[in-house]
Amino acid sequence: MKLEATGIEGLVIKQKPLHHILNKAGFIRGGQWDYERVTYDYKIGSPEKNITYYVRIQGYAIEGEVDSGTGVFKMLPPLLGRHYYPHGVEYGEQEGFSQDLIDRANKLVAKAAEDIKKHQEVV
Repeated sequence: MKLEATGIEGLVIKQKPLHHILNKAGFIRGGQWDYERVTYDYKIGSPEKNITYYVRIQGYAIEGEVDSGTGVFKMLPPLLGRHYYPHGVEYGEQEGFSQDLIDRANKLVAKAAEDIKKHQEVV
């Protein structure tokens, strides 16, 4: 599910401060990056068996590349997803996310956006 009005979409930031800010907030950059896109996930456990939720913050390079560490990224809309073991993560509205979970995800992203704004690049 796309998270709306979090303040992060469209922000532009260099890779090193982005990585520092999101790691400090508990987001992990996994292996799901390529030369132009970067993805950070925040894992939220669930009492349901074999269910885990993820808040995903992603961006694409408008300068440089991810592997060089010198990229400048424009942030994309964040997502809330539900992981089904062993099949993968689903991000659809039909996943039935609770309002508490949506509120928690929005707060996480809004806080990250607030910190990113302090280091935002002028394009």
